[in-house]
Amino acid sequence: MIHLPLRRHLVGPIRLAFTLLGLPHTVWTSGVSAVNTSYCRGHSTMPSSAGPHVKSRCPQYPGSNIKRLSVPDDKVDWTQKWPEYNPVSYTAPSVLNNPAWADPDIGSSSPNFNTVDGAVDRTSFEGSYKVENGKPLNPCGRTGLAGRGLLGRWGPNHAADPIVTRWKVDVKGAKVHHSVSQKPVLQFVSIKRKDWASRHSCLPYGGMVDPGEQVSLTLQREFSEEALNSLSSSPAERAEIHQRITNLFKSSGFMVYKGYVDDPRNTDNSWMETVAVNFHDDLGNSVSELPLEAGDDAGQVQWVDLDSSFPLYANHSHFLEIVAKERKAHW
Repeated sequence: MIHLPLRRHLVGPIRLAFTLLGLPHTVWTSGVSAVNTSYCRGHSTMPSSAGPHVKSRCPQYPGSNIKRLSVPDDKVDWTQKWPEYNPVSYTAPSVLNNPAWADPDIGSSSPNFNTVDGAVDRTSFEGSYKVENGKPLNPCGRTGLAGRGLLGRWGPNHAADPIVTRWKVDVKGAKVHHSVSQKPVLQFVSIKRKDWASRHSCLPYGGMVDPGEQVSLTLQREFSEEALNSLSSSPAERAEIHQRITNLFKSSGFMVYKGYVDDPRNTDNSWMETVAVNFHDDLGNSVSELPLEAGDDAGQVQWVDLDSSFPLYANHSHFLEIVAKERKAHW
C-alpha cells in the first residue's frame, strides 16, 4: 500500500491508495498538483483557527440525547495528564445491530489496528495511533465521548468526498465574474440531507466501495444516486446520466485533501478520515446540463455559487476554499 509523504505539495502523476469505509482501493490522478495534509498535526493548509478538532467536541452527540464530557482546549491532547477523565461510552443502536459495514464490539473480536486487517484498512493518514485497553485512541485527542457513536469502525472510518464543480455562466455562455474580487465564480453541487446533518449543506458523500471496485467508480455511482437520483430514472435516462458522469469522472481529478476530518460523529475511539477529490466540468458539457434531483438520502440538491459565506458541514468549506484557489476562482 502506498501512502503519500506528509508536508509536501506534489505535482505530476500520483498513485494514491486509500480506503472508503474500510476497503482499500486505488485511484489515479495525473498532471495536477495535490494538497496532502494532516489536519491535527499542525501542518495543514486548513486555517489554524479551525482546529484541533472543535466539531468533534460538540456538546450533544448528533442523532442522540447523549452529552459529551466537556474537554477544555488544554486537555485535548492525550499527552496532557487528566486522571479524572471518564467520558460516557456510546454506540448507536444502528451500529450495535451489526450491519455489514460495522465492526463487532471489542471483546467479541480483536481487530488488528494500524494495519490492513483482512478487508478493512485500519491505517490512518495521520500516522500510527495509540491503542489502549484494546481500543484505538483518536489521533487528534480527547472528544469527551468513548465508543463508536454513529461510526461503524473502531479507529479510522475512511470515506471520500467528490467535489463536482462548473463555472457560473451568463445567458451567452460567458463566465460570470464576482463584482468584488473580479474572479470567475465557481459553482458546486450541494446536498441538503434528510438525516441528523440536515441543518447544514454538504458535499455528496462517497458510499461503500464494492469488492474489487475502483474508488473513482464508487464516487461516480454515489454521485449519480445522490445528486441525480439515477435509481428512479428510466433506462434511457440512466444511460444518458452514465455517459456524462463517466466522461467527467474519467478525467484527472484534483486531490484536494487527505486526512482527519473534524466531524461531530467522532469519538475517542472512532473517527472520520477522507480523501476529497475535485472533478471539474470545465466546458460545461457533462453534468452541468443534467437536471439535479435528490436521491433517497438527500432532501435537496442544487448548484450553489462557491463563496466563503456559504455554511457547510464539517470540513467541507475548507475543501472548497482549496478548490477555489486551485481554479483561481472567487472565494
